[in-house]
Amino acid sequence: MSQPVFFAVETGGTKIVWRIADAAGAVLDQGRFATGRPEAAVEALIEAADGRSIAGLGVASFGPLMVDPASADRGLMLATPKPGWAGFNLSKSLADHFGAPFAVDTDVNAAAVAEARLGAGRGARAVAYVTVGTGIGGGLCVDGRTLKGGLHPEIGHLSVRRGEGDAQPSACAFHPDCVEGLAAGPAVQARLAGRRLEDADEIRAWVADYLGQLVAGLLFAWAPDRIVFGGGVMSTPGLIAEVEVAARRRVNGYGPAVLMGDSGFLVAAALENAGLDGAMLMARGLRA
Repeated sequence: MSQPVFFAVETGGTKIVWRIADAAGAVLDQGRFATGRPEAAVEALIEAADGRSIAGLGVASFGPLMVDPASADRGLMLATPKPGWAGFNLSKSLADHFGAPFAVDTDVNAAAVAEARLGAGRGARAVAYVTVGTGIGGGLCVDGRTLKGGLHPEIGHLSVRRGEGDAQPSACAFHPDCVEGLAAGPAVQARLAGRRLEDADEIRAWVADYLGQLVAGLLFAWAPDRIVFGGGVMSTPGLIAEVEVAARRRVNGYGPAVLMGDSGFLVAAALENAGLDGAMLMARGLRA
């Protein structure tokens, strides 16, 4: 009989990635496929397991979903525009098939744990992870535990104050002035009209200010020691530094400014697949 292994899964809006590792942490297999409908995802992941005995399943998922470990509905996907996913529980479907314990959290919470333990957040006690890509999401890891309430943080929908002269319609269907609607990938692309962000000074200044407002809000609400930025928008050269300048301006020397220090408070993600790494940490944490 084969030795039990650990199965990590990260679900995203366009792709699902997975990894299987043995008890020593060696990667045995991994892959990815288009997200599609959830029933097809379950079939593909069962096939990926290839009959192995699963000792622990960790799922890092897009939201909104139930993440309360005490809830009978943990892992249940709530209202989402992704076809077929609302009301589906991928984690429980897989765990029931494998007869394995499972842990589930948001993709950004899982990424926060991974960056705190393995990446750019090492040495900090409270690490916030913020991704700025197709959407904006964030998670917080404090002493190895992630922030969960009745649901989970949705920082991308925090309101920001528009810059003078910014009349661009929000890309968010729910909110006219949330940071996701004004500074996530679709909003940025709509502003650029084919240009590059590094070549559009006024647009980059607006994006940096909106993200700086978000950072200031996270400082006031969460008081992290470090904020790790991921996502395609943040790969723009110099943008993290500009966001830090904007955040310092918004904090304006008030109490949490002491957490920012002189440098190194805002950093780029160090892990290529932080969400999947976090899912594997969750799976391995289920070992008896």
